[in-house]
Parts: sequence; structure tokens; C-alpha cells
Amino acid sequence: MKKAGGQTMLDETDEQPKSTLVDYEQTFHRIGAGHVVKGRIVSITANEVVIDIGFKSEGIVPTHEFDNPSSLKAGDEVEVLLEQIEDEHGRVVLSKRKAEKSQGWDRIVEQYGEGDTIDGRVTRKVKGGLMLDIGVEAFLPASLAFLKGFGSLNSLLGQTIQVKIVKINPSRKNIIVSRKDLLEKEKQESKAKILEELEAGTIRKGTVKNITDFGAFINLGGIDGLLHITDMSWGRINHPSEILKVGDKIDVKILSFDKETMKVSLGLKQKDSNPWLEVDKKYPIGSRVKGKVVNVVPYGVFVELERGIEGLVHVSEISWTKRVVNPAEVFKVGDAVDIMVLNIDKEHEKISLGIKQTESNPWTGIEERYKTGMRVKGVVRNLTEFGAFVELPEGIDGLIHVSDMAWTRKVGHPKDLLKKGQEVEAIVLMVDQVNRKLSLGLKQLTMDPWEEVASKLSVGSSVSGVVTKVASFGVFIEIEKDVEGLLHISETDLQSAQLLESTFTVGKKVQARILKIDIPARKIALSAKGVPQE
Repeated sequence: MKKAGGQTMLDETDEQPKSTLVDYEQTFHRIGAGHVVKGRIVSITANEVVIDIGFKSEGIVPTHEFDNPSSLKAGDEVEVLLEQIEDEHGRVVLSKRKAEKSQGWDRIVEQYGEGDTIDGRVTRKVKGGLMLDIGVEAFLPASLAFLKGFGSLNSLLGQTIQVKIVKINPSRKNIIVSRKDLLEKEKQESKAKILEELEAGTIRKGTVKNITDFGAFINLGGIDGLLHITDMSWGRINHPSEILKVGDKIDVKILSFDKETMKVSLGLKQKDSNPWLEVDKKYPIGSRVKGKVVNVVPYGVFVELERGIEGLVHVSEISWTKRVVNPAEVFKVGDAVDIMVLNIDKEHEKISLGIKQTESNPWTGIEERYKTGMRVKGVVRNLTEFGAFVELPEGIDGLIHVSDMAWTRKVGHPKDLLKKGQEVEAIVLMVDQVNRKLSLGLKQLTMDPWEEVASKLSVGSSVSGVVTKVASFGVFIEIEKDVEGLLHISETDLQSAQLLESTFTVGKKVQARILKIDIPARKIALSAKGVPQE
């Protein structure tokens, strides 16, 4: 007979009373596999720890299941889990780790529920996340480990972190936890705390977190604020990256904030005084200043007077004499220009500027310098469908309309008579200083041939001429140099346009009689009826 676990047990060779066997079998049945029991260490080897749990034979636990095997000694009491009552060698199979896990599971389930917070040590990385020791093993999915994205799971290995229990599965004895929920809660609490500290108009330090086309997000130490591009500088900015980069430490001014939406608006330029406040004193209307072209648009150029102060030179205020269609052909960004302040609108922060006002106006007194009938010389600067612009020595353009290019010839387009860059002589026909218009004539350089025609020809007289053009309604005949008359089909002995075209060919000499002379309209009507042809 031997003692085991405080109980008296019969040796296998001893004769066992029937009542004792019954008690043993009942105890054996009551403490089955899967139960946690107490035992005492009998002996310790390099690989095994022999433990007596009061059964007919001792149990075996692998040495590596103990955290500190060297501290163990015979007689120590330990709790183990009964895995198997008898293995193939007749030994009881025990487990220290599984006992701890079973006890840990019971303790965790008793003390914690879903939604509770618990500390755990990250023990290892597995597929899809991390395993934590919270008394039992718990799974932390990668998607619940960080606020955004997956982050670096390796950075958490070995750390003790706080997590929230999101799912407990008793049947499988597994627990899923989340770190993200606590981080989000911590973030919101931090934001709320900072919002309580914020005060509009105060200066706060921040770090540039992100840059977009419309501005930059600044981390104020727990909450992000938006620094809009329009609040970065009093001057012109095309993109926030011109003055900021990610990671920059800057001082910003709190413009406004909303505690409910947790949105914060920041300003950088507001740290300095608005240069527009004293703009009318610094740049009074009529003053001449120097500036730099910062932008060129189809309707003019923007000129910077100083950082934060820009004005517009409208295309109409660029030159007294030249019609500027495309400012980009005259100016480029960076050009230095002399300008005059024409108007100031402080409320809307606008300044109207002029370049031509810095020069004398050549149109002033032009009616005294260019009298009607005066003969002038100039260079053809531009050709249009309605006429030609001629630049006179003072830089003033005069217009020769197509109707003033020839007395008798019908000019379809000015290019038929003139070309760009050609020097021409013309007569001043009209000068309008108020509307800045000067009209010139080319045909006025010679006498009107119709005046001579009126003195030489008379109604009823016979004339001879050469066919210059044949139309369906009649024939044009040149009867004097650059003077044509119309022989209408009704004034011939022909009855169809086809016969007209075959009878009167271009270049043919024709005899006719004058029916009508209209000097103002410069028209002569002819007739061939009863007029013998050569």
C-alpha cells in the first residue's frame, strides 16, 4: 500500500477490498479527461516532470511547459489538466499549459465580456493578424490593429497593448479583440480635449500633414485643421507646395472651429496685417509706381505692386494707339512695368491700373496736327476685310476704308491693292479726337474721273467701248479709262442670255448710245438698239 495525493491507495499486488475498488472507480469516473487537478511533483528530468495526482500511477508533463523549469523541486504542488487517463505505456498524460489555458479561459469569461477593455502581450504574428496573451490566447486581426490601413504588425510584436474584446466564442474557446476601436476612441477624446482648449484668434503650433490642390492639412497635436490656399498668403499662390511641404513645423492662426463636426479652419496670412488696409494711402489714385507682371490673361495683365497687392491693367489701358488683341504677345510673367493707379476698391480688394497713362496721349490736340485734306505718309500695319490700318509717325493708326481705295474699281479686299508693311501716301478725310478715330483716303490722291466724264459725255451721244464683263442681265463696257457703262439685255436685239454671251465676248469692241448718266451713283446706261456695229 502507498500514499498518493493524501489518499491511501492499494498497490497493484495487494488484495483490494471490493468497497475500495468501487470508491476508486467512482473517483476515476468523476475526475475524467479534460479536468484540472492538483498534484505534487515526484521527480524532475531534463525532458519530463513526474507528478502524482492520486491516481494508480503518476502523470507525465513535458518540462518545456513550465516557464522556469530550473525553479521546480520535488514536493511542489502544481495544477495540471488531465489529458489522457492512460497512454500506451499505462501512464497518465498531463498538461501544464492546457491547465493554464483552461483556467485562464474560465477566469476571462467570468471577469470580462464583449466590449470590455483588457491588456495583452503580443506574442506572435500569424496569417491575417497577431496573437495576444490576455490570460488566454486572443486573435487581433490586422484590419483592427491600426486606425488606417494595416500599418506595421511587426512593430507591435512583444509589446503589451490595450485592446477591446469584440467577440467571445465559448464553443471554440477563441476571442477576437480590436485595438482600432480604442485608438479611435482615444483620438476622439484627444480631439474633444483640444477643441476645448482652442480659441479663435490664437496662434498654435502645428505640423504639415498633407498637401492638396486646395490647401494643406495641419496636425495640431491630436486634431487636424485645414489651411486653405486662400488663407496662406496675401500674395498670389498657384499651389500650396510653393510655400509648404509635408513635415514643416509652422505657426498658424485659429480662424474658426466647430465642436460638433470637429472641423478647424486655420490661417497663415492672418498672422500679418492685411496690406489692403492702407492701400489707398500707399498707392493714391493718380500715382505712378513700378510693378511686376505676375499673370497674363486674354483681357489684360495682373501686376504686383508688393507682396499681397495686385492690380489689373485692362487690355484697353495698355496703349493709346495700338489695339492690343493678345496681351501675351506684349508681356510675359516677370516683366517690370511702369504703371499708374486709376482706381481702388478696398472692399473687394481690387486696383485698376494703366500703362498708357504713364505716356503722353498722342490723340491730344490731333485735330490741330492733322487737318482734313492733309496729305500724310504711313506704313500699312494691318489688313482687314473692310480696310487697311496705316500707322502714322506718332504711332496713331488711320483707317483707309475699302470704299476710299479706288474711284471706279470695286475692291473686294484691301490685299488686292495693298500689302502689310507697305509705305503709302493718303489724304486725311476725318479726325475724331474724342473717339480716337482718323479716316484716310487713297483714291482722293487723284481726281474723280466721273467729273471729267460728266463734262465730256451727254445723253443720246454715241460711244464706243470694249466689253469687260458679260452677265445674265447685260454687258459691262469700258467707254473711258476706268469708266464703265451697262448695256442691259433689254437694250439689245437679243432675247436670251445665251445669245448675249455668244454675241458679246470679253474684249470685243461695241458701239452704243448713252441712255442715262447718274454721276452721284456713278452709273451710265447704254443701248445698242438701232446702233450699227462694226
